[in-house]
Amino acid sequence: MKAFPVARSEARLLVPTLMFIALVVAAVASLGTPLITSVATSFHVSLGSAQWTLTVALLSGAVATPVLGRLGAGPHRRATILATLAVVVAGSALTVLPLPFAWLLAGRAAQGIGLGLAALMMGVARDHLPEERSAAVIALISVVSIIGAGVGYPLAALLAELGGVRAAYGLGLVVTAAALLTAWRSMPEAPEGRSAHVDLAGAVVLAVALLLVLFLAGERNLWSRHLAVAAGLAVVAVVLLCVWAVIELRSTTPLVDVRAVRHPAVAGANLAMLVGGIGMYLLLTLITRYAQTPHGAGYGFGLTTFVAGLVLIPFSVLGFVAGKLTPRVRTLIADPVLLAGSAVVVGGGFALFAAARSDLVELFAAMGVLGFGVGGFSAAMPGVILAVTAKSETSSAMSFNYVVRSVGYSLGSAIGGLILAAGTGPGHLFPDDSAYTNAALVGIGAMAITTLTSLALAHRRSSETNP
Repeated sequence: MKAFPVARSEARLLVPTLMFIALVVAAVASLGTPLITSVATSFHVSLGSAQWTLTVALLSGAVATPVLGRLGAGPHRRATILATLAVVVAGSALTVLPLPFAWLLAGRAAQGIGLGLAALMMGVARDHLPEERSAAVIALISVVSIIGAGVGYPLAALLAELGGVRAAYGLGLVVTAAALLTAWRSMPEAPEGRSAHVDLAGAVVLAVALLLVLFLAGERNLWSRHLAVAAGLAVVAVVLLCVWAVIELRSTTPLVDVRAVRHPAVAGANLAMLVGGIGMYLLLTLITRYAQTPHGAGYGFGLTTFVAGLVLIPFSVLGFVAGKLTPRVRTLIADPVLLAGSAVVVGGGFALFAAARSDLVELFAAMGVLGFGVGGFSAAMPGVILAVTAKSETSSAMSFNYVVRSVGYSLGSAIGGLILAAGTGPGHLFPDDSAYTNAALVGIGAMAITTLTSLALAHRRSSETNP
């Protein structure tokens, strides 16, 4: 497939621009994670309310991603990218200004919308770079969009300790403004001859369904205290998703091409992303929570938020290394096999955490193994999907995959919380150490399913190429 070249001066800046924007939106969306306690203290709200500074960003990102993906497939992709970054900058300003808590939540929701830009960056790379170059860049964008959390977490925690929560959010304002300026200077126009009408009915139904799914995944107390309500909302979410699928199948301009999503390779990749996402985020949650558990619980290291954030450094570094290595390995090994191998690596991280976590070095090692597996998995995923996707549908196809990833991550966090809550004795603040082992075993099971799904994809591709 032919690329639509950009001017030489633009081409020189294009790749770093795509990487920078993907990194910034991922890091800014993750800023809520290390600041929950600081927000609760500064705004005099409960920890549950403060948790929404993270949840609302993930929710808005999941809802906005498919819409941005469809807009990114049309002729106004550059304008879409610039407008989205402008919204993120405005949201970042709201998090810094001395305004009430409700305005902070509004700002975090606006920041979360930027999560939908990673798929658009992939579309730009596929359109404007040579095919051999674009594949490597798309793989790295996928990796950077995940490891950005490992970059933002320790920086935000350090700034919060030094200058308070507003200073930490100030970091988001600075980097998002820089991303907007960079995009304005370097982002090319989309190729001519494309159109992308947004299916408003499908967008609204999908938005409501995703809000319900992610809300139910994040509100663990609802399941324990009001099971009937939670189950009813879950049924509503499933019905809405079915209604959305029917709307998309009947629409001449669907938000997501459901027929393409039903392709065995795409469906299998999204299933692997869902289950794999559950496992990956589960281990990330377990390690960071274990590191911050005080010694009085009989285990843990009682790390401060900033020091606990440093545990994420091996995750980011080795994730990036895996992302750089994957394009070279792809010349020897098919993408589905890489997915399976990466899932095995993540499973190894779970096994390491289950067997050895009495020393902080062992947590660093488990986090590094997780990062390497996640990096390889993320880098290989676009190749599986885009191999059967038209170039004009790159942003839309990857946006749907990102929605699936968001749901998987939210479920992983929720499952981890439920297992640890079940392992917390009456009157105890912290779960028993064995609860972490049980959660790790569940993670190993999730990665085993992911591995088998990926191997099934590899077998199907082999059958198609060697009839």
